[in-house]
Amino acid sequence: MKRTRNHPDELLIGLVSISDRASSGVYEDQGVPALRDWFSQAISSPWQMKTRLIPDEQTLIEKTLIELVDQVGCDLVLTSGGTGPARRDVTPEATLAVATKIMPGFGEQMRQISLRFVPTAILSRQVAVIRETPDHAALIMNLPGQPKSIRETLEGLRDDQGQSIVSGIFAAVPYCIDLIGGPYIDTHDTVCKAFRPKSAIRAKSL
Repeated sequence: MKRTRNHPDELLIGLVSISDRASSGVYEDQGVPALRDWFSQAISSPWQMKTRLIPDEQTLIEKTLIELVDQVGCDLVLTSGGTGPARRDVTPEATLAVATKIMPGFGEQMRQISLRFVPTAILSRQVAVIRETPDHAALIMNLPGQPKSIRETLEGLRDDQGQSIVSGIFAAVPYCIDLIGGPYIDTHDTVCKAFRPKSAIRAKSL
């Protein structure tokens, strides 16, 4: 059943943390809380979220992504975890299986950001895709599992003076959501400045 928007431009976000151990209660999940905290700081327009914590099972991941887009009506779905080369890491495969379009630039930029810190960033297989139904479309992106990496990936890197060194991937997300027919997203520029062509920028309401 689709969630009701409280405002025409309310963004519906699905957050999916994928971990065998966290989903079984071995340790506390860190992915969803980190994402919730980041969105609370970054987005200035209306938004609400739906969360899931599931194990590394491809069929279940696919089912969860489809549910969040097709049934709940999420405009943006973010996964955390399960993107490495280990046998149980199947998040990218599940994401690609439910896709109608592939958005390779997001994964490329995520790895560029992480490579500033560790050479093993090349082992990450994060992908981003669009899933379309007859009356709806959503952007689905795979993110890292660690809170620090999640923040760096979304908002990018800054120098000691606060100047941007590397752009985070979320700067491109609002315009992508525009293009697929989703709600208009405003951000707090001090956290992450959304980029749009001038013709696509709305005047901010007072």
